[in-house]
Amino acid sequence: MGAREEITRAVLDGAAAGRRGDPPTVCPHEGLLRTAWIKGYARTAPPLPDPGEDA
Repeated sequence: MGAREEITRAVLDGAAAGRRGDPPTVCPHEGLLRTAWIKGYARTAPPLPDPGEDA
């Protein structure tokens, strides 16, 4: 698999983790692939609560 495919797969895997509600600490990558994974995760993960709001 080439670099472009690896990056695309990392983004898609991160997006899937975000949709499942997994914590971002489950990212299995380092370096550039970690950045790609987090980018995908951030697109689909539920928003974090506002720290000013009572939970």
